[in-house]
Amino acid sequence: MQANYLTLHLKKRFPLAISRGVRTASDNLFVSLSCDGITGWGEMSPGASEGAATPELAQSGLQAFLENDVQELSIEAIHDLARRENVPACALAALDIALWDMQAKKRDLPLYKLLGINKPTVPTSVTIGINPPEVVKQRVPLLLEGTGIRSLKIKLGSPQGIEADKAMYRQVDESCRDYDVQLRVDANGGWDTENARHMMVWLAERGVEYVEQPLAEGNEDALPALFQNRALPIYIDESCRFAEDVEKWAHCVDGVNIKLMKCGGITGALRIIDAARDHHLKTMIGCMGESSMSISAAAALSGAIDHIDLDSHMNLDPDPCIGAQVLNGIVVPNDLPGHGASIKPQFLNSDP
Repeated sequence: MQANYLTLHLKKRFPLAISRGVRTASDNLFVSLSCDGITGWGEMSPGASEGAATPELAQSGLQAFLENDVQELSIEAIHDLARRENVPACALAALDIALWDMQAKKRDLPLYKLLGINKPTVPTSVTIGINPPEVVKQRVPLLLEGTGIRSLKIKLGSPQGIEADKAMYRQVDESCRDYDVQLRVDANGGWDTENARHMMVWLAERGVEYVEQPLAEGNEDALPALFQNRALPIYIDESCRFAEDVEKWAHCVDGVNIKLMKCGGITGALRIIDAARDHHLKTMIGCMGESSMSISAAAALSGAIDHIDLDSHMNLDPDPCIGAQVLNGIVVPNDLPGHGASIKPQFLNSDP
């Protein structure tokens, strides 16, 4: 099995501000695996909390891991070995996505069919980052006008405090009045317990559907008290990285957000879905700074998931890949073999 690597600079159309900072671009690592004339592709969006803040760190981790003789192992066994050897989760995601892409191509099946999952019917959210009201007023029509988008995820947890959160939310709500959209909130761990409880009541009164990651990763011991008499359903994101985390917090959350970069790809995501079902939790699938390649891989799973947040490719200028399409607000995988995504020719500087 031959591995090749390509790093591409992905520039965002709009900077994304969350409680922990602002991102305007990322350098993503694309991995190709070739065996018996078939090539599978995967993508990594870097993240320090996912084990590799740069594509160089991810590539070196994968190169060292692939010195193992893994060609005869199953995808699940490769995933398990990589985790035991501490391969960064986001780097493992690229490897795992490429392996599943190659497997589906060998079977001449779209990935969603190989996995036994139907095409999704749930529309995706699009995200609006933390911004002052005057920016929100301009941004919301650009996100919604003529796009078919039916759900908006609002990033709160502003470093300026909950009054800034309220001012931003009020403007989003006002700007959405001409559109038929559901509103969700993601605090990215930007609230303490007292502010989280207050904001959940305040947001519930204004028709918000749920709140994601109200407390910072590491503060999970406060979740049971927040969960009791909660005004909104609570989903966790950073607090749930792998399937084993589901059991830890199943008693004090309503659902979990799966991201391929956090859990090490398709294999990790499938395990979280199973664990969530075992504990009667809802599921969400989200993304980091990913192109249409990782989004297409995630879309192959999304028919089995309750809430969809696969929009990072919509905020790229440009997206270097083609793959899943947005149809009536739904991110739909195509019917090509594999995950159905590829790098546009002008972004390839060498053959895989």
